Amino acid sequence: MLENKDLLGIRYLSPFEILSIIHTAEKMKLKIDNKKLRENILENYNIVTLFYENSTRTKMSFSMAGKYLGAKVTDLGVATSSVNKGESLIDTGITLDQMGFDIMVIRHSMSGTANLLARNVKASVINAGDGINEHPTQALLDLFTIYEKKKNFQDLKVAIIGDIVHSRVARSNIFGLKKLGAEVVVCGPATLVDKNIECLGAKVTTDIKEALKDADVVMGLRIQLERQKGGLFPDLREYSQTFGVNKELMQYAKEDAILLHPGPVNRGVELTTELIDGEQSLIHEQVKNGVAVRMAIIDLLMERRKKDEVTDTKWPASGSLVQDGWEKRYIG
Repeated sequence: MLENKDLLGIRYLSPFEILSIIHTAEKMKLKIDNKKLRENILENYNIVTLFYENSTRTKMSFSMAGKYLGAKVTDLGVATSSVNKGESLIDTGITLDQMGFDIMVIRHSMSGTANLLARNVKASVINAGDGINEHPTQALLDLFTIYEKKKNFQDLKVAIIGDIVHSRVARSNIFGLKKLGAEVVVCGPATLVDKNIECLGAKVTTDIKEALKDADVVMGLRIQLERQKGGLFPDLREYSQTFGVNKELMQYAKEDAILLHPGPVNRGVELTTELIDGEQSLIHEQVKNGVAVRMAIIDLLMERRKKDEVTDTKWPASGSLVQDGWEKRYIG
């Protein structure tokens, strides 16, 4: 069960809650491959996806996650909705709330939109990525993937390589990994790495060999040209030659290091095809894990909603940090 009615960011989750999602995802993953294990436990619940930004993996992942649990999943279709008539986000949310949706999954180009929506609707809101703020469900599936292979986070070295300054994935992963005891090193061109990210607990370097040395996990990030104003690096070819991870560079990491990427991957830019399709790569497994993690999140949120329907209790304020002694309950 989760403490708040919404999942807005990793920064608001305790280690206990993160691990609860991971362990629930383990069970949910079995349902993806085995239809006999699927149960319509949410057949009376409704989910709507509001994607103001394009997406393949995240959007379809939420859709399949809801359907595997028996929920009814509807896509707003932002391009053909009243949004194009000038309707505000809050008014759209209130309208959907009145229709009886239990969960709203939102992706938006502006940071803070998920929090804004959550404060104005009764439905549970899941942040599917807001601006350059956070992408909590991507980080949770990354953490789940790491856990499957490493079984622990304490003292793991995780190297995140690429466009750090524009990456909501990097921020969410730093929050989660640090809470679970991992060491995080971020690396990229100086123009794509904000030194202030050190305030989150990550080490910053522009030396890719230093970042990769003895890493247990290597995570490539997509170069987000759509969020850049230009001039942050000469061209993709030069970027790939300096910061693209290839087989030779990967040898600086530990022999049993795993390779991750949130996708979509620009082959030959962030990572070479040889690595993407190699034995160390878990990029395709991340896609399946994404469905399992989102099933877990939906299930845990609905578990709390079901309890509140019976007890008529109120939720903690959305976006507030839980400070109830979780650090005493967490065992690394």
